[in-house]
Amino acid sequence: MDRSWIRNSKPGDREYDAGVRQFINFAVKNSGGREKLPCPCHKCHNLLHKRVHEIINHLTKFAFDNTYTCWSWHGEKMDETHVGKPKNSVEGDNLEDMLRVAQDEFNDDPSKFERLLSNSEKPLYPGCKKYSRLKAILKLYNLKAANGLSEKGFGDFLEVFKDMLPEENVLPKRTYEAKSTLSTMGLRYEKIHACPNDCMLYWKEHESLSNCPVCNASRYKKKEGVPAKVLWYFPIIPRFKRLFSNSGDAEKLTWHVNGRKKDRKLRHPADSPQWRFIDAIYRDFSKEERNLRLALSTDGMNPFGSLSSTHSTWPVILVTYNLPPSLYMKRKYMMLSLLISGPKQPSNDICVYLAPLIADLKKLWEQGVEVFDAHRNETFMLRAMLFCTIQDFPAYGNLSGYTMYGESPCPICEDGLKGKWLTASKKNVFLDNRRFLSDDHPYRKRKRSFNGEQEFRGRPKVLTSEEVFKKVEHIHTTFEKKNKASLPKQGYKKCSIFWSLPYWRHLFVRHCLDVMHIEKNVCDSLVGTLLNINGKTKDGQNARDDLKEMGIRNELHPVKKNDKTYLPPASYTLSRREKKEFCESLAGVKVPEGFSSNFSKLVNMETLKLVGLKSHDCHVLMQHLLPIAIRSILPKNVRCAIIRLCSFFHFIYNKVIDLKVLKFWEREIVVILCELEMFFPPSFFDVMIHLTIHLVREVRFCGPVHGRNQYAFERQIIKVMLKILFGLKLVFLNDYFMKR
Repeated sequence: MDRSWIRNSKPGDREYDAGVRQFINFAVKNSGGREKLPCPCHKCHNLLHKRVHEIINHLTKFAFDNTYTCWSWHGEKMDETHVGKPKNSVEGDNLEDMLRVAQDEFNDDPSKFERLLSNSEKPLYPGCKKYSRLKAILKLYNLKAANGLSEKGFGDFLEVFKDMLPEENVLPKRTYEAKSTLSTMGLRYEKIHACPNDCMLYWKEHESLSNCPVCNASRYKKKEGVPAKVLWYFPIIPRFKRLFSNSGDAEKLTWHVNGRKKDRKLRHPADSPQWRFIDAIYRDFSKEERNLRLALSTDGMNPFGSLSSTHSTWPVILVTYNLPPSLYMKRKYMMLSLLISGPKQPSNDICVYLAPLIADLKKLWEQGVEVFDAHRNETFMLRAMLFCTIQDFPAYGNLSGYTMYGESPCPICEDGLKGKWLTASKKNVFLDNRRFLSDDHPYRKRKRSFNGEQEFRGRPKVLTSEEVFKKVEHIHTTFEKKNKASLPKQGYKKCSIFWSLPYWRHLFVRHCLDVMHIEKNVCDSLVGTLLNINGKTKDGQNARDDLKEMGIRNELHPVKKNDKTYLPPASYTLSRREKKEFCESLAGVKVPEGFSSNFSKLVNMETLKLVGLKSHDCHVLMQHLLPIAIRSILPKNVRCAIIRLCSFFHFIYNKVIDLKVLKFWEREIVVILCELEMFFPPSFFDVMIHLTIHLVREVRFCGPVHGRNQYAFERQIIKVMLKILFGLKLVFLNDYFMKR
């Protein structure tokens, strides 16, 4: 097809008019039934979408863009020299792709986009060919965001830099002016009013109401127009479009197909059975390698620090598992989708606030959305699915609807595991570790070493997602804070909103256990009991009274002497000399900067206690330091059991998991817990200790732990929250584009 007319003729020439007709016929034929198409005139540069008669009018009035010789925006497939980027784009400059995607946000007010387009074409100063006004502001604001420059500092920098440029430059001299220019490129957000009792959202058909139809609470505070509670929703579909508009990111989103090493080992969620099972039963979904697999994480946090001890704000964050393991947990690719304002946490009523997000996820699964891929330079139908959720143990109950306390708090064993109530300690403990052993294991027949009984029961049955759905599908819950007392005390108390996703009942693991918090609780229990730390130790007067009531380990029962109670030392009891050796070994540790906290500041040598341990400190302690610190201060059998427990956590944190070794550790963790049960008191075995049995199952079905860990979310959540609280309009630009 001869296109020399694009450069060699002008409007009004017979050759030019024939070429325009040829182009219009080609564009309409490949339009796919769309009413509006990109206009290729010299003014619009394919950035504005017009109807056919408007395009003809523009091409008659303005010249055809003479760089647009490959009609890629109108359905023409590009040859190998054009793959990844159109001919009229400049390497390293994706501003045109950004503007193309942002154009969809200005359908209601095209004049704003016209101003934005004008800024993208206006040179920074007369004769400047490298930077336009918009590109210069974007580049400078990128530096501000990357280096944490204050608003005042950035304003002073703009003023000085503007003075250095030629006099007729158009660089803004104030931060406010720069923000005003960039804010039009920011992705929109929705401010949805909510009932203060978490009953409903004033959304869709309820948008015009002024009182809650469930509890009759007012929508507003005392001052009319000020909402009592607000949900901030950041629509995910425009953000996915913006993600694919960057050529580099669009290429990375197919890494799970093109860049992954396939050797039957678990390196990535794409290696997991759950991923492969979804691909097998939904072949139309797996056929398109750019379709997204997402993970959702949420947790409560206090944005006001110590100023308010009860305030709880809940951000909901999405990550994309299509990316390489080194990227999908990076802040750059974390997508804030919901912000549930406080002051009270949503708890069981969180499903009310998830409704807008679930609606978009259903649309992405059932219909898909048309997205432009800047890497392949083509438009395709994007679909997405939610692969799993990531949360701590209390939030697990909020999202799944299962009761995480009481007699049966394990969401995997459910009713198959019943806790034993300890009268003195006043809590349920779980001493059924031997049920998970093989049928012929010698530990099953022992009495004295355990709870005084033999154990011949099999392991509890783990229900499939289909079986769980049958249990909950007919549960109807009225979401309201006052309705809390009427909820069931055990089992499922609601049919979670996630069940409305068609594929949810086919997942092996829907909600993932958070290894970070489980490891921290296990570490606190171990160290607290060894050092007898008040509030954390699982040994004491109540624990010994429970042993006496159960009629086991007579040698450890409390002894009364002269109106005083004496507790005989157990195998895990440390003398003062041993405690001092333990604390000195930790206080003397020197590690590279950033590896962990300074343990010398966490060890109190006067009281011989560890204080102020954070989650990552517990991680380092369990993975590296605890096996060394106890190697000469405990009996060999106790020491070996603790070291093997540390080795278990070290294994499941591996980046590459061998399935054969995984089977070994699945058996080994049960033996380890049984051996700990021989030495430690029953009060030691709370639900967190029990959950370690199920960690291997989740690694097998969903892949390595580093893809389902809360560390990445909790480290970045404060930074993201501060950006939102102090500048909602530009947070999207900073977090999703300006750091690219």
